[in-house]
Amino acid sequence: MATPEQEHVAARREAFARLDRMRDHWWWRPGWQVGRSFYTFHVTFDDAPEVAELAGYYRAALDLPTLDPVPDEGLHLTMQGIGFADEVADGDVSAIVEAARSRVGDLAPFDLVLGPADADPEAVMLQVAPWAPLEILRAAVRSAIGDVWGAARVPERADGFTPHVSVAYSGADAPTEPLRQLLAGAKPRTARTRVTAVELIDLNRDEQVYRWSTVAALPLGVGR
Repeated sequence: MATPEQEHVAARREAFARLDRMRDHWWWRPGWQVGRSFYTFHVTFDDAPEVAELAGYYRAALDLPTLDPVPDEGLHLTMQGIGFADEVADGDVSAIVEAARSRVGDLAPFDLVLGPADADPEAVMLQVAPWAPLEILRAAVRSAIGDVWGAARVPERADGFTPHVSVAYSGADAPTEPLRQLLAGAKPRTARTRVTAVELIDLNRDEQVYRWSTVAALPLGVGR
């Protein structure tokens, strides 16, 4: 029986095989504008050279003028948003950080396998497996937000979480066929990495690249 991860990847590949055109990832989603930033929990990979190496392989293999490659310092796995920085009180941020620190400290570090790469209408991403420890980590972060704001005010849906690590974003409305051909020609590669922390970051996307400052790094396993 296929795992949820395998089912999702199969569905994404089938959809991409039918897709005629990529779309620009950098369109201004509701609420976003130049100069605005967003508080969100991510897993980042600053101390994971194996992830940078894998991303570098796919950036080179999928070199297209319509793709914006993600630099090593921008590699991330999106977990759970809180809200726009100008709408969240500093005291709430501090309280959420402390609640999350306690909750994720009770979780053990875990390994992930990243890759191979596939694509959707806006990005090229590395597959991620297994999902289960990430779902547990995300649930802990959501519970921490609920500790401060109440369960009804936790942003984003609890379900529908699909872990991935993007290595390039589509920067234009462009045909999919050149990317499909490069993906088919790239030798599949994977890397194993260890997740030891989750970070609360202040995220900005003004320059068609994700940049952030770290608000707090929350290590796993310190309370065990």
